[in-house]
Amino acid sequence: MFQTFFWILAIWFIINVIWMWFQLNNQSLQKTFAWVNVVAVVIGFWVYYGVTHDAGGIAPWFLTMNWVNVVIAIIQFYFGYRKSNSL
Repeated sequence: MFQTFFWILAIWFIINVIWMWFQLNNQSLQKTFAWVNVVAVVIGFWVYYGVTHDAGGIAPWFLTMNWVNVVIAIIQFYFGYRKSNSL
């Protein structure tokens, strides 16, 4: 279960980052991805702390990816909810 969720979240992370950088001015998409990312972060931390796993292996990468997703979500919320200067 641990590795399965790791790979699902890793694929989401890659897709999320690629679309985020190519669509920085699309506020609707940024909001949607930010909220989906919040769900991914909650699931990621729940799996990391709720499922037994080895201390080594992919566990440190899983935790690192979760924290990077937190930062990405913050950036997406910024770009999604910032005020536009154009009328």
